[in-house]
Amino acid sequence: MSKQAYLKLEKRFRRIGVIRDINEVLHWDNATKMPAGGGTGRSNQLAELCNINHSLLCDTETGDLLDEAEKDSTLGSWQLANLTAMRRKWSHAAALSEELVLALSKASSKCETVWRAARAQDNFATVLPHMDNLLSLVRECAQAKSESLGLSQYDALLDEYEPGGLSADIDVRFAELEAFLPGFLGQVLENQKSNPPPAMPEGPFNVAAQRKLGLQLMTALGFDFKHGRLDVSLHPFCGGTPDDVRITTRFDENDFTSAIMGVLHETGHGLYERGLPQEWRYQPVGEALGMAIHESQSLLIEMQMSRSRPFLEFAAPLIRNAFGGTGPAWEPQSLYRNLINVEPGFIRVDADEVTYPMHVILRYRLEKQMIVGDLALSDLPAAWNDGLESLLGIRPTNDREGCLQDIHWYDGAWGYFPTYTLGAMTAAQLFAAALQSDPQISLGIAKGNFTALITWLGENVHSLGCSLGPANVIEKATGRPLSSVAFISHLKARYLSS
Repeated sequence: MSKQAYLKLEKRFRRIGVIRDINEVLHWDNATKMPAGGGTGRSNQLAELCNINHSLLCDTETGDLLDEAEKDSTLGSWQLANLTAMRRKWSHAAALSEELVLALSKASSKCETVWRAARAQDNFATVLPHMDNLLSLVRECAQAKSESLGLSQYDALLDEYEPGGLSADIDVRFAELEAFLPGFLGQVLENQKSNPPPAMPEGPFNVAAQRKLGLQLMTALGFDFKHGRLDVSLHPFCGGTPDDVRITTRFDENDFTSAIMGVLHETGHGLYERGLPQEWRYQPVGEALGMAIHESQSLLIEMQMSRSRPFLEFAAPLIRNAFGGTGPAWEPQSLYRNLINVEPGFIRVDADEVTYPMHVILRYRLEKQMIVGDLALSDLPAAWNDGLESLLGIRPTNDREGCLQDIHWYDGAWGYFPTYTLGAMTAAQLFAAALQSDPQISLGIAKGNFTALITWLGENVHSLGCSLGPANVIEKATGRPLSSVAFISHLKARYLSS
Protein backbone atom coordinates (compact mmCIF):
# COMPACT_ATOMS: atom_id res chain seq x y z
CA MET A 1 0.00 0.00 0.00
CA SER A 2 2.90 2.41 0.78
CA LYS A 3 4.16 2.30 -2.81
CA GLN A 4 0.69 2.97 -4.14
CA ALA A 5 0.41 5.91 -1.78
CA TYR A 6 3.58 7.47 -3.17
CA LEU A 7 2.44 6.95 -6.78
CA LYS A 8 -0.90 8.57 -5.99
CA LEU A 9 0.96 11.53 -4.55
CA GLU A 10 3.07 11.87 -7.69
CA LYS A 11 -0.10 11.95 -9.77
CA ARG A 12 -1.69 14.53 -7.49
CA PHE A 13 1.37 16.77 -7.41
CA ARG A 14 1.73 16.55 -11.16
CA ARG A 15 -1.72 18.11 -11.47
CA ILE A 16 -0.75 20.76 -8.91
CA GLY A 17 2.41 21.49 -10.92
CA VAL A 18 0.50 21.91 -14.18
CA ILE A 19 -1.97 24.31 -12.54
CA ARG A 20 0.95 26.26 -11.06
CA ASP A 21 2.42 26.60 -14.57
CA ILE A 22 -0.89 27.96 -15.88
CA ASN A 23 -0.83 30.46 -13.03
CA GLU A 24 2.71 31.53 -13.98
CA VAL A 25 1.83 32.21 -17.61
CA LEU A 26 -1.24 34.23 -16.58
CA HIS A 27 0.96 36.31 -14.25
CA TRP A 28 3.35 36.94 -17.16
CA ASP A 29 0.46 38.02 -19.37
CA ASN A 30 -0.82 40.28 -16.59
CA ALA A 31 2.55 42.09 -16.48
CA THR A 32 3.19 42.30 -20.22
CA LYS A 33 0.20 42.01 -22.54
CA MET A 34 -3.08 42.21 -20.63
CA PRO A 35 -5.17 45.35 -21.26
CA ALA A 36 -5.76 47.53 -18.21
CA GLY A 37 -9.44 46.61 -18.11
CA GLY A 38 -8.69 42.92 -17.68
CA GLY A 39 -7.55 43.26 -14.07
CA THR A 40 -10.74 42.16 -12.34
CA GLY A 41 -11.23 39.11 -14.53
CA ARG A 42 -7.58 38.12 -14.18
CA SER A 43 -7.81 38.49 -10.41
CA ASN A 44 -10.72 36.06 -10.36
CA GLN A 45 -8.89 33.60 -12.64
CA LEU A 46 -5.74 33.59 -10.50
CA ALA A 47 -7.74 33.29 -7.31
CA GLU A 48 -9.62 30.28 -8.65
CA LEU A 49 -6.39 28.54 -9.68
CA CYS A 50 -4.95 29.16 -6.21
CA ASN A 51 -8.13 27.79 -4.72
CA ILE A 52 -7.95 24.61 -6.83
CA ASN A 53 -4.32 23.97 -5.91
CA HIS A 54 -4.93 24.67 -2.26
CA SER A 55 -7.84 22.23 -2.26
CA LEU A 56 -5.71 19.54 -3.90
CA LEU A 57 -2.91 20.07 -1.39
CA CYS A 58 -5.12 20.24 1.68
CA ASP A 59 -7.51 17.44 0.83
CA THR A 60 -7.63 15.07 3.80
CA GLU A 61 -6.40 12.28 1.54
CA THR A 62 -3.15 14.16 0.81
CA GLY A 63 -2.12 14.08 4.46
CA ASP A 64 -3.10 10.41 4.75
CA LEU A 65 -1.13 9.52 1.61
CA LEU A 66 1.95 11.34 2.95
CA ASP A 67 1.73 9.44 6.23
CA GLU A 68 1.44 6.14 4.37
CA ALA A 69 4.14 6.85 1.78
CA GLU A 70 6.65 7.81 4.46
CA LYS A 71 6.49 4.21 5.70
CA ASP A 72 7.77 2.89 2.36
CA SER A 73 11.34 1.62 2.73
CA THR A 74 11.72 0.88 -1.01
CA LEU A 75 11.76 4.48 -2.26
CA GLY A 76 14.89 5.75 -4.00
CA SER A 77 16.81 8.87 -2.94
CA TRP A 78 15.03 11.17 -5.39
CA GLN A 79 11.64 9.78 -4.42
CA LEU A 80 12.43 10.33 -0.75
CA ALA A 81 13.55 13.88 -1.51
CA ASN A 82 10.34 14.36 -3.49
CA LEU A 83 8.33 13.12 -0.54
CA THR A 84 10.12 15.58 1.77
CA ALA A 85 9.34 18.43 -0.62
CA MET A 86 5.72 17.29 -0.85
CA ARG A 87 5.43 17.28 2.93
CA ARG A 88 6.83 20.80 3.13
CA LYS A 89 4.34 22.12 0.55
CA TRP A 90 1.49 20.36 2.32
CA SER A 91 2.51 21.77 5.71
CA HIS A 92 2.45 25.34 4.36
CA ALA A 93 -0.86 24.90 2.59
CA ALA A 94 -2.63 22.96 5.33
CA ALA A 95 -1.97 25.78 7.78
CA LEU A 96 -4.30 28.07 5.80
CA SER A 97 -8.03 27.91 5.29
CA GLU A 98 -9.48 27.90 1.79
CA GLU A 99 -11.19 31.21 2.52
CA LEU A 100 -7.91 32.86 3.54
CA VAL A 101 -6.09 31.60 0.42
CA LEU A 102 -8.84 32.93 -1.83
CA ALA A 103 -8.96 36.30 -0.05
CA LEU A 104 -5.16 36.62 -0.13
CA SER A 105 -4.98 35.90 -3.86
CA LYS A 106 -7.69 38.43 -4.71
CA ALA A 107 -6.22 41.07 -2.43
CA SER A 108 -2.75 40.57 -3.94
CA SER A 109 -4.01 40.90 -7.50
CA LYS A 110 -6.08 43.98 -6.68
CA CYS A 111 -3.29 45.66 -4.72
CA GLU A 112 -0.75 45.02 -7.48
CA THR A 113 -3.08 46.54 -10.09
CA VAL A 114 -3.65 49.66 -7.97
CA TRP A 115 0.09 49.88 -7.20
CA ARG A 116 0.91 50.20 -10.91
CA ALA A 117 -1.23 53.33 -11.14
CA ALA A 118 -0.08 54.66 -7.75
CA ARG A 119 3.56 54.29 -8.74
CA ALA A 120 3.02 56.08 -12.04
CA GLN A 121 1.20 58.90 -10.21
CA ASP A 122 3.61 58.96 -7.23
CA ASN A 123 0.62 58.60 -4.92
CA PHE A 124 1.07 56.18 -2.01
CA ALA A 125 -2.28 57.23 -0.55
CA THR A 126 -4.04 55.62 -3.52
CA VAL A 127 -2.73 52.15 -2.75
CA LEU A 128 -2.67 52.45 1.06
CA PRO A 129 -6.16 51.02 1.76
CA HIS A 130 -5.56 48.07 -0.57
CA MET A 131 -2.15 47.42 0.96
CA ASP A 132 -3.66 47.65 4.43
CA ASN A 133 -6.22 45.00 3.53
CA LEU A 134 -3.52 42.82 2.01
CA LEU A 135 -1.18 43.16 5.00
CA SER A 136 -3.94 42.17 7.42
CA LEU A 137 -4.38 38.96 5.43
CA VAL A 138 -0.61 38.40 5.30
CA ARG A 139 -0.47 38.76 9.09
CA GLU A 140 -3.30 36.26 9.42
CA CYS A 141 -1.39 33.91 7.15
CA ALA A 142 1.82 34.43 9.15
CA GLN A 143 0.06 33.67 12.42
CA ALA A 144 -1.57 30.50 11.08
CA LYS A 145 1.73 29.22 9.66
CA SER A 146 3.59 30.18 12.80
CA GLU A 147 1.30 28.02 14.91
CA SER A 148 1.44 25.12 12.46
CA LEU A 149 5.18 25.14 11.69
CA GLY A 150 6.49 26.13 15.09
CA LEU A 151 8.26 29.21 13.72
CA SER A 152 8.07 32.93 14.39
CA GLN A 153 5.58 34.78 12.22
CA TYR A 154 8.30 36.25 10.02
CA ASP A 155 10.21 32.97 9.72
CA ALA A 156 6.98 31.17 8.78
CA LEU A 157 6.68 33.52 5.78
CA LEU A 158 10.41 33.39 5.00
CA ASP A 159 10.39 29.59 4.89
CA GLU A 160 8.11 29.64 1.85
CA TYR A 161 10.83 31.45 -0.13
CA GLU A 162 13.94 30.13 1.62
CA PRO A 163 13.47 26.55 2.87
CA GLY A 164 14.91 26.27 6.36
CA GLY A 165 15.83 29.95 6.45
CA LEU A 166 15.76 31.70 9.84
CA SER A 167 15.81 35.42 10.53
CA ALA A 168 18.25 34.82 13.40
CA ASP A 169 20.84 33.54 10.90
CA ILE A 170 20.07 36.37 8.47
CA ASP A 171 20.50 38.92 11.25
CA VAL A 172 24.05 37.63 11.85
CA ARG A 173 25.02 37.74 8.16
CA PHE A 174 23.45 41.14 7.59
CA ALA A 175 25.18 42.51 10.70
CA GLU A 176 28.51 41.41 9.20
CA LEU A 177 27.72 43.27 5.99
CA GLU A 178 26.47 46.36 7.77
CA ALA A 179 29.66 46.46 9.83
CA PHE A 180 31.76 46.28 6.65
CA LEU A 181 29.89 48.14 3.91
CA PRO A 182 29.67 51.78 5.13
CA GLY A 183 33.43 52.08 5.65
CA PHE A 184 34.12 50.15 2.48
CA LEU A 185 31.76 52.39 0.52
CA GLY A 186 33.79 55.40 1.63
CA GLN A 187 37.00 53.69 0.47
CA VAL A 188 35.49 52.87 -2.90
CA LEU A 189 34.23 56.41 -3.48
CA GLU A 190 37.67 57.80 -2.61
CA ASN A 191 39.31 55.26 -4.93
CA GLN A 192 37.01 56.34 -7.77
CA LYS A 193 37.92 60.00 -7.19
CA SER A 194 41.62 59.19 -7.49
CA ASN A 195 41.16 57.96 -11.07
CA PRO A 196 40.11 60.08 -14.05
CA PRO A 197 36.44 59.41 -14.82
CA PRO A 198 35.97 56.96 -17.71
CA ALA A 199 34.62 58.21 -21.01
CA MET A 200 30.86 57.71 -21.23
CA PRO A 201 29.11 56.34 -24.33
CA GLU A 202 26.76 58.99 -25.65
CA GLY A 203 23.11 58.28 -26.37
CA PRO A 204 20.36 58.16 -27.24
CA PHE A 205 20.47 54.38 -27.57
CA ASN A 206 17.88 53.02 -29.95
CA VAL A 207 15.50 50.60 -28.21
CA ALA A 208 15.45 48.21 -31.16
CA ALA A 209 19.26 48.07 -31.06
CA GLN A 210 19.17 47.42 -27.31
CA ARG A 211 16.74 44.56 -27.81
CA LYS A 212 18.86 43.06 -30.60
CA LEU A 213 21.96 43.24 -28.39
CA GLY A 214 20.08 41.62 -25.51
CA LEU A 215 19.01 38.75 -27.77
CA GLN A 216 22.61 38.31 -28.99
CA LEU A 217 23.90 38.01 -25.44
CA MET A 218 21.11 35.64 -24.42
CA THR A 219 21.97 33.44 -27.41
CA ALA A 220 25.66 33.46 -26.51
CA LEU A 221 24.83 32.31 -23.00
CA GLY A 222 22.83 29.41 -24.38
CA PHE A 223 19.29 30.62 -23.79
CA ASP A 224 16.91 28.35 -25.71
CA PHE A 225 14.48 30.48 -27.72
CA LYS A 226 12.48 27.41 -28.64
CA HIS A 227 11.58 27.33 -24.96
CA GLY A 228 11.51 31.01 -24.06
CA ARG A 229 11.15 34.63 -25.12
CA LEU A 230 12.04 38.23 -24.21
CA ASP A 231 9.41 40.91 -23.57
CA VAL A 232 8.95 44.26 -21.81
CA SER A 233 7.37 44.93 -18.42
CA LEU A 234 7.30 47.66 -15.79
CA HIS A 235 9.43 45.54 -13.46
CA PRO A 236 11.91 43.06 -15.05
CA PHE A 237 11.31 39.43 -14.13
CA CYS A 238 11.67 35.81 -15.22
CA GLY A 239 8.41 33.87 -15.24
CA GLY A 240 6.65 31.17 -17.19
CA THR A 241 7.69 27.55 -16.81
CA PRO A 242 10.88 25.48 -17.24
CA ASP A 243 9.74 24.56 -20.75
CA ASP A 244 8.43 28.06 -21.59
CA VAL A 245 10.65 30.65 -19.90
CA ARG A 246 9.29 34.21 -20.07
CA ILE A 247 11.93 36.92 -19.51
CA THR A 248 11.19 40.65 -19.40
CA THR A 249 13.25 43.83 -19.18
CA ARG A 250 12.60 47.56 -19.53
CA PHE A 251 14.38 49.93 -21.92
CA ASP A 252 15.74 53.44 -21.41
CA GLU A 253 16.98 55.35 -24.47
CA ASN A 254 19.38 57.29 -22.25
CA ASP A 255 21.03 54.23 -20.66
CA PHE A 256 21.44 50.92 -22.48
CA THR A 257 23.23 49.25 -19.55
CA SER A 258 20.09 49.07 -17.40
CA ALA A 259 18.18 47.00 -19.96
CA ILE A 260 21.14 44.84 -20.97
CA MET A 261 22.13 44.02 -17.40
CA GLY A 262 18.46 43.30 -16.72
CA VAL A 263 18.43 40.87 -19.63
CA LEU A 264 21.58 39.15 -18.38
CA HIS A 265 20.20 38.97 -14.85
CA GLU A 266 16.92 37.40 -15.94
CA THR A 267 18.77 35.07 -18.32
CA GLY A 268 20.55 33.67 -15.26
CA HIS A 269 17.15 32.88 -13.78
CA GLY A 270 16.01 31.41 -17.09
CA LEU A 271 19.03 29.13 -17.47
CA TYR A 272 18.36 27.78 -14.00
CA GLU A 273 14.72 27.06 -14.82
CA ARG A 274 15.65 25.32 -18.08
CA GLY A 275 18.33 23.31 -16.31
CA LEU A 276 16.03 21.83 -13.69
CA PRO A 277 15.78 18.01 -13.93
CA GLN A 278 13.52 17.15 -16.86
CA GLU A 279 12.63 13.73 -15.45
CA TRP A 280 11.07 15.38 -12.38
CA ARG A 281 8.94 18.00 -14.14
CA TYR A 282 5.73 18.79 -12.24
CA GLN A 283 7.09 17.20 -9.06
CA PRO A 284 8.21 19.28 -6.04
CA VAL A 285 11.71 17.78 -6.12
CA GLY A 286 12.14 19.04 -9.69
CA GLU A 287 11.44 22.66 -8.80
CA ALA A 288 13.89 25.48 -8.07
CA LEU A 289 15.47 25.40 -4.62
CA GLY A 290 14.20 28.57 -2.99
CA MET A 291 14.71 32.18 -3.94
CA ALA A 292 18.23 32.70 -2.56
CA ILE A 293 19.60 29.95 -4.82
CA HIS A 294 17.50 31.29 -7.69
CA GLU A 295 18.83 34.80 -7.13
CA SER A 296 22.38 33.46 -6.93
CA GLN A 297 22.04 32.17 -10.48
CA SER A 298 20.96 35.54 -11.87
CA LEU A 299 23.53 37.51 -9.88
CA LEU A 300 26.30 35.11 -10.81
CA ILE A 301 25.59 35.86 -14.47
CA GLU A 302 24.90 39.59 -14.14
CA MET A 303 27.25 40.71 -11.36
CA GLN A 304 30.00 38.14 -10.98
CA MET A 305 30.48 37.41 -14.69
CA SER A 306 28.95 40.14 -16.86
CA ARG A 307 30.59 43.03 -15.00
CA SER A 308 34.01 41.36 -15.14
CA ARG A 309 36.95 42.31 -17.32
CA PRO A 310 36.96 38.96 -19.19
CA PHE A 311 33.29 39.32 -20.13
CA LEU A 312 33.77 42.89 -21.39
CA GLU A 313 36.62 41.71 -23.63
CA PHE A 314 34.04 39.58 -25.39
CA ALA A 315 31.03 41.91 -25.15
CA ALA A 316 32.62 45.30 -25.99
CA PRO A 317 32.71 44.71 -29.78
CA LEU A 318 29.07 43.59 -29.74
CA ILE A 319 28.04 46.65 -27.73
CA ARG A 320 30.03 48.99 -29.97
CA ASN A 321 28.56 47.50 -33.15
CA ALA A 322 25.01 47.58 -31.77
CA PHE A 323 25.07 51.35 -31.38
CA GLY A 324 27.68 52.31 -33.97
CA GLY A 325 29.95 53.64 -31.25
CA THR A 326 33.52 54.85 -31.81
CA GLY A 327 36.27 56.10 -29.55
CA PRO A 328 37.61 55.25 -26.07
CA ALA A 329 34.19 55.17 -24.39
CA TRP A 330 33.45 51.90 -26.19
CA GLU A 331 36.65 50.11 -25.22
CA PRO A 332 36.44 47.21 -22.73
CA GLN A 333 38.20 49.09 -19.90
CA SER A 334 35.92 52.13 -20.17
CA LEU A 335 32.80 49.97 -20.30
CA TYR A 336 34.09 47.98 -17.33
CA ARG A 337 34.72 51.05 -15.21
CA ASN A 338 31.29 52.46 -16.07
CA LEU A 339 29.60 49.18 -15.18
CA ILE A 340 31.29 48.99 -11.78
CA ASN A 341 30.77 52.64 -10.92
CA VAL A 342 29.55 52.99 -7.35
CA GLU A 343 27.12 55.72 -6.39
CA PRO A 344 24.44 55.62 -3.69
CA GLY A 345 21.05 55.84 -5.37
CA PHE A 346 17.37 55.55 -4.57
CA ILE A 347 16.37 52.67 -6.87
CA ARG A 348 17.23 49.14 -5.76
CA VAL A 349 17.14 47.49 -9.19
CA ASP A 350 19.62 50.06 -10.49
CA ALA A 351 21.93 49.86 -7.46
CA ASP A 352 25.55 48.75 -7.66
CA GLU A 353 26.94 45.73 -5.81
CA VAL A 354 28.32 47.79 -2.93
CA THR A 355 25.14 49.69 -2.05
CA TYR A 356 22.58 47.04 -3.07
CA PRO A 357 22.76 45.07 0.20
CA MET A 358 21.80 48.20 2.11
CA HIS A 359 18.60 48.45 0.07
CA VAL A 360 17.79 44.87 1.01
CA ILE A 361 18.63 45.35 4.70
CA LEU A 362 16.26 48.32 4.78
CA ARG A 363 13.38 46.36 3.26
CA TYR A 364 14.09 43.37 5.49
CA ARG A 365 13.84 45.49 8.62
CA LEU A 366 10.73 47.31 7.47
CA GLU A 367 8.81 44.20 6.49
CA LYS A 368 9.63 42.51 9.79
CA GLN A 369 8.30 45.57 11.63
CA MET A 370 5.13 45.64 9.53
CA ILE A 371 4.47 41.92 9.99
CA VAL A 372 4.55 42.12 13.80
CA GLY A 373 2.69 45.44 13.86
CA ASP A 374 5.54 47.66 15.02
CA LEU A 375 5.24 49.88 11.95
CA ALA A 376 1.93 51.27 10.71
CA LEU A 377 1.52 51.31 6.94
CA SER A 378 0.72 55.02 7.00
CA ASP A 379 4.19 55.58 8.48
CA LEU A 380 5.96 53.48 5.83
CA PRO A 381 7.02 56.34 3.50
CA ALA A 382 8.70 58.28 6.30
CA ALA A 383 10.26 55.16 7.84
CA TRP A 384 11.60 54.19 4.41
CA ASN A 385 13.11 57.62 3.82
CA ASP A 386 14.64 57.75 7.30
CA GLY A 387 16.09 54.27 6.91
CA LEU A 388 17.67 54.90 3.53
CA GLU A 389 19.17 58.15 4.75
CA SER A 390 20.65 56.32 7.75
CA LEU A 391 22.12 53.51 5.64
CA LEU A 392 23.23 55.36 2.50
CA GLY A 393 23.17 59.02 3.38
CA ILE A 394 20.55 59.95 0.77
CA ARG A 395 16.85 60.73 1.19
CA PRO A 396 14.12 60.08 -1.41
CA THR A 397 12.19 63.15 -2.52
CA ASN A 398 9.06 61.21 -3.52
CA ASP A 399 7.45 57.82 -2.98
CA ARG A 400 8.13 56.62 -6.53
CA GLU A 401 11.83 56.55 -5.65
CA GLY A 402 10.95 55.37 -2.15
CA CYS A 403 8.39 52.86 -0.93
CA LEU A 404 6.47 52.58 -4.22
CA GLN A 405 9.39 51.36 -6.33
CA ASP A 406 9.16 47.59 -5.72
CA ILE A 407 6.28 45.29 -6.65
CA HIS A 408 6.83 42.64 -3.99
CA TRP A 409 4.78 43.79 -0.98
CA TYR A 410 1.95 44.98 -3.23
CA ASP A 411 1.89 41.56 -4.90
CA GLY A 412 1.70 39.71 -1.58
CA ALA A 413 5.38 38.63 -1.39
CA TRP A 414 6.32 39.17 2.26
CA GLY A 415 9.41 37.50 3.75
CA TYR A 416 11.06 37.57 0.32
CA PHE A 417 13.54 40.46 0.39
CA PRO A 418 16.48 38.97 2.32
CA THR A 419 16.87 36.30 -0.37
CA TYR A 420 18.33 38.95 -2.71
CA THR A 421 21.44 39.51 -0.60
CA LEU A 422 21.64 35.87 0.46
CA GLY A 423 21.68 35.24 -3.29
CA ALA A 424 24.53 37.73 -3.82
CA MET A 425 26.60 36.03 -1.13
CA THR A 426 25.84 32.62 -2.64
CA ALA A 427 26.70 33.84 -6.15
CA ALA A 428 30.13 35.05 -5.04
CA GLN A 429 30.86 31.78 -3.27
CA LEU A 430 29.69 29.63 -6.19
CA PHE A 431 31.54 31.68 -8.84
CA ALA A 432 34.78 31.56 -6.86
CA ALA A 433 34.42 27.78 -6.56
CA ALA A 434 33.66 27.41 -10.28
CA LEU A 435 36.72 29.43 -11.33
CA GLN A 436 38.93 27.48 -8.93
CA SER A 437 37.64 24.15 -10.20
CA ASP A 438 38.22 24.88 -13.91
CA PRO A 439 40.63 27.55 -15.27
CA GLN A 440 38.96 27.17 -18.67
CA ILE A 441 35.87 28.96 -17.36
CA SER A 442 37.56 32.37 -17.15
CA LEU A 443 39.31 31.88 -20.50
CA GLY A 444 36.01 30.87 -22.08
CA ILE A 445 34.20 33.96 -20.75
CA ALA A 446 36.74 36.26 -22.44
CA LYS A 447 36.05 34.50 -25.76
CA GLY A 448 32.28 34.39 -25.42
CA ASN A 449 32.28 30.66 -24.72
CA PHE A 450 30.19 30.04 -21.61
CA THR A 451 29.79 26.28 -21.96
CA ALA A 452 32.19 25.37 -19.15
CA LEU A 453 30.54 27.76 -16.68
CA ILE A 454 26.96 26.76 -17.52
CA THR A 455 27.95 23.08 -17.39
CA TRP A 456 29.45 23.57 -13.91
CA LEU A 457 26.31 25.34 -12.73
CA GLY A 458 24.16 22.63 -14.27
CA GLU A 459 26.02 19.88 -12.47
CA ASN A 460 26.32 21.63 -9.12
CA VAL A 461 23.04 23.55 -8.90
CA HIS A 462 20.51 23.36 -11.74
CA SER A 463 20.17 19.60 -12.17
CA LEU A 464 19.79 19.00 -8.42
CA GLY A 465 16.35 20.59 -8.21
CA CYS A 466 15.18 20.23 -4.61
CA SER A 467 16.92 16.92 -4.00
CA LEU A 468 19.14 18.67 -1.42
CA GLY A 469 18.51 21.64 0.87
CA PRO A 470 20.02 25.08 0.09
CA ALA A 471 22.75 24.75 2.71
CA ASN A 472 23.69 21.29 1.41
CA VAL A 473 23.91 22.47 -2.20
CA ILE A 474 26.18 25.37 -1.27
CA GLU A 475 28.48 23.30 0.91
CA LYS A 476 28.64 20.46 -1.62
CA ALA A 477 29.49 22.83 -4.48
CA THR A 478 31.93 25.09 -2.63
CA GLY A 479 33.30 22.95 0.18
CA ARG A 480 32.06 25.20 2.97
CA PRO A 481 28.87 26.69 4.42
CA LEU A 482 27.55 30.00 3.17
CA SER A 483 29.27 33.02 4.69
CA SER A 484 30.04 36.64 3.81
CA VAL A 485 33.75 35.88 3.20
CA ALA A 486 33.62 35.27 -0.57
CA PHE A 487 31.28 38.20 -1.17
CA ILE A 488 33.46 40.63 0.79
CA SER A 489 36.62 39.31 -0.88
CA HIS A 490 35.01 39.79 -4.28
CA LEU A 491 34.03 43.39 -3.48
CA LYS A 492 37.52 44.24 -2.28
CA ALA A 493 39.18 42.71 -5.34
CA ARG A 494 36.86 44.43 -7.81
CA TYR A 495 36.37 47.89 -6.30
CA LEU A 496 39.70 48.70 -4.69
CA SER A 497 41.91 47.56 -7.54
CA SER A 498 40.19 49.13 -10.53
